[in-house]
Amino acid sequence: MLAATLGAALAFGAPAALAGTDPVSPSGSAAPAPAPVPAPAAAPAAQSAAWVAGTRAYLVITAPGDTTAVRNAVTANGGTVFQYYDAIGVITAHSASASFAATMRGVSGVQQVGATRTSDVPADAYNPALPANPAQSTTPSGEPVRADMTQIKADQAWAVTTGSASVKVGILDTGVDDQHQDLAPNFNAADSASCAYGKPDTRTGAWRDVGTHGTHVAGTVAAAKNGKGVIGVAPGVRISSVRIAEPGSSLFFAENTICGFMWAGDHGFKVTNNSYYTDPWQFNCPDNVDQAAIIEGVRRAQDYAESKGSLQVAAAGNSNIDLANKTTDTESPNDSTPVTRTITNACLDIPTELPGVVTVSAMGTTAKASYSNYGLNVIDVTAPGGDSTGIYSTLPGGKYGSKSGTSMASPHVAGVAALLASTNPNITPAELRDKLATQANDIACPTDSRCKGTTARNGFFGEGQVDALKAVGSTPPPGKYFENTADFAIGDNTTVESPITVTGVTGNAPATLKVGVNIVHTYIGDLKVDLIAPDGTAYTLHNRSGGSTDNISQTYTVNASSELADGTWKLRVNDNARGDTGRIDSWNITF
Repeated sequence: MLAATLGAALAFGAPAALAGTDPVSPSGSAAPAPAPVPAPAAAPAAQSAAWVAGTRAYLVITAPGDTTAVRNAVTANGGTVFQYYDAIGVITAHSASASFAATMRGVSGVQQVGATRTSDVPADAYNPALPANPAQSTTPSGEPVRADMTQIKADQAWAVTTGSASVKVGILDTGVDDQHQDLAPNFNAADSASCAYGKPDTRTGAWRDVGTHGTHVAGTVAAAKNGKGVIGVAPGVRISSVRIAEPGSSLFFAENTICGFMWAGDHGFKVTNNSYYTDPWQFNCPDNVDQAAIIEGVRRAQDYAESKGSLQVAAAGNSNIDLANKTTDTESPNDSTPVTRTITNACLDIPTELPGVVTVSAMGTTAKASYSNYGLNVIDVTAPGGDSTGIYSTLPGGKYGSKSGTSMASPHVAGVAALLASTNPNITPAELRDKLATQANDIACPTDSRCKGTTARNGFFGEGQVDALKAVGSTPPPGKYFENTADFAIGDNTTVESPITVTGVTGNAPATLKVGVNIVHTYIGDLKVDLIAPDGTAYTLHNRSGGSTDNISQTYTVNASSELADGTWKLRVNDNARGDTGRIDSWNITF
């Protein structure tokens, strides 16, 4: 997430109007990888007969429940219903009538009406073009652990768990390149969509990147641990793309954000990452009728997502301002002509300042990143965002590159939250927020009068820097660790084995051999899972229990003290029924 002054960011090939999402260009020495090449522009859509010049979008807010009467009033008063959500009482309406909002505010049952933009709705909204599917390049083998991952101890956490495939993380952003070699293994197309313009588009590829930003964010959360490229904080979880940026402008309007949160709630996302602010207003003020409706509509959607079990993590912004002491906004509206206006703390950067959302500031190596917003009792936690060198991650087309910003800090926190959810399957969003605060390492204020608060909680770092190792509730297991992350398909009524070759361990295996298993499979009551020792002895780990439960993500303790440690160990999975299939996603053993 970044301020609107983005000239430097153009070095990364990103649109200058990217609504605070595009990272600043690192200063000083060159970034550790070439600047990413922009994704090819989407082909223009044919203009729909439903679109006319002057069409604007509005949020019409009413009581949750049956919105039929208000939707009928929209149509009767010169508007069309583009999308609606009975569960939260929010309707997205389009109208070319200048009097539409004022008229609708007088309709019985209407609580608020607000324009979501100061520019026309693009004709593309009525016939959206699919984003380009870029050709993929490949990278040589090699997957060095990056400094940002060691900074939050993610590399140590992976020895405990890489995350559960049953945990879904939503990337609400410019889209994600699902074909990327480091993202494809963890990508969940079934729960991906575009919410550009405020209506779900589930066509294949609608979720793809219209820039580079979302793909970069996705890699930080969950790039696969597959021996190439980079590794995400939680490389074992599943990621879905909900594109909320519109092509061309790369702006994130309120109706898009609402659509994204509703989708997250309805599709079981445990965590969402939100590295943007809701355009066109950097801050939405409740004393403005349009912005008040934006606040209420997005708030209701976030509350809905949370009620369904989803925690929202969001970037604090890159204007280097004190969010606890707001005075002016010079960057809004960013879809037309910005003006300078006086604001107060009642004006909110959304979604990051909404109740329940985890607000993330950015650090360099040891200090607050120069660009990061801050504010006592606004910032919840902090994470690496890159400063002089940036954060290295995935880019569309199988590429990699560096970006800096609170946009890059937020996905580190989303990844840690995903690890927490993996080790605490029934955790609620409120409990996740508490655990994120508890596991964070305190960072004292530097000698800087802008930083208010205590070591335990202050305006620069909130509760502190997230710690992935503490988040998974353990220390790395003692002894040598071996892992196989290759996928092995489990077909109906078949047997499949995944091998691990152990070398350099003298003597026998321990009586407390740790076997970590991550199997993605519907109806695990079909499965028998055995550890096969080098001499062929079978140790049963799971024997057709669990009924219709999905997925096995568990660490077993096996008394293998009679077995020589060195040799080829195998995880054998028998599928014993028809109708459900899956895969061995990964497994590991620790001596």
